[in-house]
Amino acid sequence: MSVVQALRRSYKLSDLLTVSSLSRSTFYYHLSKREKEDKYATHKKLIQKIYARHRGCYGYRRIRVELCRKGYALNHKTVLWLMRCLGIASHIRRHKYKSYKAACAQVTPNVLGRNFQAQSPNQKWATDITGFSIKSSKLYLSPIIDLYNRKISYTLSLSVPPLKVFLRC
Repeated sequence: MSVVQALRRSYKLSDLLTVSSLSRSTFYYHLSKREKEDKYATHKKLIQKIYARHRGCYGYRRIRVELCRKGYALNHKTVLWLMRCLGIASHIRRHKYKSYKAACAQVTPNVLGRNFQAQSPNQKWATDITGFSIKSSKLYLSPIIDLYNRKISYTLSLSVPPLKVFLRC
């Protein structure tokens, strides 16, 4: 195989293949399986340096920007592919739950004393406020239950509802 490749420039390929009793398809098959040089070797080294310098916090987008600043123009998909070949990925920081407690918030006294039965309508209400993140804003739901007949009313707003709540049935 290597002899045919070395003599290929001096002689016709068809003559070399007949003398060596190789078929043309076998020759090209072995030619394609040879070790090819890595054209992204310098890029891989730079990606690893940038990744190590920023302690794994940079993803493929930021690494691509750093490469462009150094004069290496690569597509973002190529940078992502090279990072996957190298087995590196950015560390994703998880957002932990943070409950907001205002400085002026006070704990209300336990007026009900676990007595959830009411003798007449609108005598005892129970409520809670829940916030949902929707796109770039937060939506607040405040359900209210009348403990007399268990009827539920609610309010929806884009800001935290005030203490004075309007009922919807």
